[in-house]
Amino acid sequence: MNRPDIVIVGGGIAGASLGAALAETARVLILEMEDSAGYHATGRSVAFWEETYGGPVVQPLTTASGKLLESPDPDFFDRSFLSPRRTLHIGRAGDEGLRDALLADFAGAVELQPVAPASLVPGLRPEWTLGVLEPSCRDIDVGALHQAYLRRFRELGGEIRLGAKLEHAERQGDGWRIETRDGMIQCGLLVNAAGAWADDVARACGVAPVGITPYRRTVVQLRLEDMPAGELPLVMDMQGSFYFKPEGQGRIWLTPHDEVASPACDAAPEELAIAQAIDRFQAAVDWRIAAVERKWAGLRSFAPDRVPVYGFEPEIEGFFWFAGQGGFGIQTAPAAALLGASLLTGKAVPEAIASLDVAAYAPGRFR
Repeated sequence: MNRPDIVIVGGGIAGASLGAALAETARVLILEMEDSAGYHATGRSVAFWEETYGGPVVQPLTTASGKLLESPDPDFFDRSFLSPRRTLHIGRAGDEGLRDALLADFAGAVELQPVAPASLVPGLRPEWTLGVLEPSCRDIDVGALHQAYLRRFRELGGEIRLGAKLEHAERQGDGWRIETRDGMIQCGLLVNAAGAWADDVARACGVAPVGITPYRRTVVQLRLEDMPAGELPLVMDMQGSFYFKPEGQGRIWLTPHDEVASPACDAAPEELAIAQAIDRFQAAVDWRIAAVERKWAGLRSFAPDRVPVYGFEPEIEGFFWFAGQGGFGIQTAPAAALLGASLLTGKAVPEAIASLDVAAYAPGRFR
């Protein structure tokens, strides 16, 4: 590729989706520091789309993305990436305030139904008396979605370079001079879609960080002796101390909902977090555990206000933030990519995301 118009740093779901949205009208190069794209947060997702996840400011991005994931543009994709799931939020005596806040925060935006939780989860322990059903929750085929974006990106002429870490970049003239492990690249615009490494990339470009912090999240796959048959929901504790999702016959994915600040790294699970997850799971249901089959950890990166950062850096020309997606970067990817592409090119916001409050995501809020 000759001098690209845009270089995107990061080949996970953020960079891949934005690249696919841009490549039809611009020369775009993705730089991915790992030997495979999506190695970190994208490849370690628990893989669900849930409208209330991330809070009321994130919900419009999720809702808009749901329509795009369910009925994708046939010129882009030939399939839906969602399948039925549902979420059951559960609580005990004393959690009434959390239940009421959940219902109030999303009133008129997301369908939520107070329910008796034991009717939906056989074996739920009797102290879990409060329940709110979120029928719209879906599973996401994350791997297929990520690969579909990368495939579309390449078909439109985009290029991805693996093992190409940005070492340093500086503004020169009307663009950027980027130094990587493999040599120097010049481009017009530089997009920071580096996930947990977003602030590190900003520093390497002479841009002040916005305070994006990575947090470790642990997940364990359990095989159960007597898991109830039938379609079970994703189950979330209203206090945020665990959630679990059925994943195949007799298995669940479980997390203690841990958020441990971490340097940007190849995250690994810690035994204490695994023990906490199992303890909280056994306090919720009477299902017997046969084996711990897998365990992993990923980094979820948040801005200080826990809202994504999308937009041009106000203090240095040509540097674009596309980061801080927390644990909701996959479920918001289609809408976020359309928003990012609109902001980068100056084109009108597409109808699919016309209702978004663009200012809520702007990096200028930290300046």
